[in-house]
Amino acid sequence: MIRLPASDVRKDFSEALNRVAFGGERIILHRRGKDAAVLVSVEDLRLLEDIEDILDAKEAAQRLSDPSEVPVLYETVREELEID
Repeated sequence: MIRLPASDVRKDFSEALNRVAFGGERIILHRRGKDAAVLVSVEDLRLLEDIEDILDAKEAAQRLSDPSEVPVLYETVREELEID
């Protein structure tokens, strides 16, 4: 993974985009010496989302099997969040 100043990437964004999209690189963008964001390919994003879904499903299964957890009705959440 490479680390570049955001200002450099801004000057030639198409090069950075090509490196990520076609070269499979991951680019950490930093500002004033601090990491600010990362450019990753769509494939990497999908993988991260799949991992997140798996972790969410495991947590949901644990909570559903825990007798001390009190379920909240969907309708209650909608009312509290004022969702129509």
